[in-house]
Amino acid sequence: MRRLARVALLLAVDGALNPSFAQAPAADIARPDRILVMPFENVKRDGSIFWLGEASSVLLADDLMASGLNAITRAERRQAFERLQVPSSAVLTDATVIRIGQVVGAAQVIVGSLQRDADELVVRARSLALDAGRVQADVTERGPIADLYAILDRTARRLEMSFPGSADAPGTLATSTARAAAAARGNRVADAERPPIAAFENYIKGLLAATPATAVNYLNAALTSFPRYDRARLALWDVYAERGDHQRALAAVQRVPATSPWARRARFLSGISQLNLKKLDDAFGTYKALADEEPTSTVLNNLGIVQLRRGGNPQSGVPTYYFDKAAQADPDDPDYFFNLGYAYWAARDYPAAMYWLRETVRRNPADGDAHFVLGAALAASGKAAESTREKELARRLSSTYEEWEKRPVAEQVPKGLERLKTNEVELPHARRIDTKIAETGQRDQQELAAFYLDRARRLFQQESDREAVAELDRALYLSPYLASAHLLLGRIHLRNRRVREAIDSLKISLWSAETAEAHTVLADAYIQSKDLVQARAEVDRALAIDPSSSEARRLLGVLKSP
Repeated sequence: MRRLARVALLLAVDGALNPSFAQAPAADIARPDRILVMPFENVKRDGSIFWLGEASSVLLADDLMASGLNAITRAERRQAFERLQVPSSAVLTDATVIRIGQVVGAAQVIVGSLQRDADELVVRARSLALDAGRVQADVTERGPIADLYAILDRTARRLEMSFPGSADAPGTLATSTARAAAAARGNRVADAERPPIAAFENYIKGLLAATPATAVNYLNAALTSFPRYDRARLALWDVYAERGDHQRALAAVQRVPATSPWARRARFLSGISQLNLKKLDDAFGTYKALADEEPTSTVLNNLGIVQLRRGGNPQSGVPTYYFDKAAQADPDDPDYFFNLGYAYWAARDYPAAMYWLRETVRRNPADGDAHFVLGAALAASGKAAESTREKELARRLSSTYEEWEKRPVAEQVPKGLERLKTNEVELPHARRIDTKIAETGQRDQQELAAFYLDRARRLFQQESDREAVAELDRALYLSPYLASAHLLLGRIHLRNRRVREAIDSLKISLWSAETAEAHTVLADAYIQSKDLVQARAEVDRALAIDPSSSEARRLLGVLKSP
């Protein structure tokens, strides 16, 4: 309870000191019906029940969905962990739990703990409203482990009573139509996916297994005892695909029947396996059928990749058609814009390639591939000076591009850079830019960028980092190479211990305009990443530019100390 109280206090203080927390930018506004269930803490580190921490999260999310609530799936939670570079087995800090909730667009976060008490399992779950920063419910249930489903069912029912929109709470969590649809979907999943406890235990242990071989053994054991366990087949696909065994991955999901609640997910994954096996006509048929049913951005994107690899035509659709549709469906994902620009590069339409690759770096200024391909398109269009600068920035971001440049000019841009989506449901993107920005004139854009940068500086001084980043996103959309904006973004990343992201931002800042201040901040980042050689080089360069820099001299002292 003390841990969750600290989370609530942290949120409450942030809201009190920073009124904009309650009115976050559009990029970070949580959908009011999203609920994130974190893995439960094994209080006594009891090895015999280690699997129950993840199991509790999975079951509780299933129960909430069966009631028509919009619980976030395990796949989405894993995406958030990857985006934040959080190890799945890490003990999470309060701030990290909050940030994960923000990344997945949650309004509610459920955390909990479990432990054995003689022959019984004791489960404690707490619900936290992220916007209000308060604990809404704190419930405890207990019973034999054999009654695990019933224990979590009771926990879910009691938690639901605290949510807005329940019979006992004011407000609206979801419309009646949405709740009814989600309930029908959730009940189908729950009815089909309630295996014997032993099969469920093997499934969870397969998800948590440290090696692929162990995971396969557990998942096959779950299927042996419960052959209708389609969720285990999807998990098998994950294991086989990760180790590059695409034939077995395809075989696993092809056994999921069309009547299964997991059928669409299985077909989506089948398309990925078919792509990797170069069964391009099969992949086209798979994704075209999915797009005809529901043209999601991820399906359209993967359909574009199929056409890029097999050669599209006006009858079946050229790659750029599908990538353009994907970008329209989700204008905040830079991958769709990169794929669009890359497809135009492959088609030798260099003006179009330049346009869409510039749109890519607006959304992700640290995208090295986009900068390099943009540089190649500029070179092919006779714009040598601009090309040189774009490729120089790419090289600063990664040494990979130095190797690319050693190839013959016609082969410098490799094949296979297109970006495949492996999850049909994508997380919200942090970079949601107001479309009105794109309509302003060039001079107005520069003035508006300066306005957003000034607001970001004030928010940074108030330690309102999330809001400052949102303002910087707007500034960088308008002026992607604004050195001072990248410098400030680097400082924010560094303050939040996102060192790799800080280094990338600071490199872009220095490429845009070299200053002693940026060199010293980059040196600090290298110190934090334990790269002392690079740190010393940055300090030396800072002192060469400004010998009186007190911060550079302080860092020099840090580097010289034993």
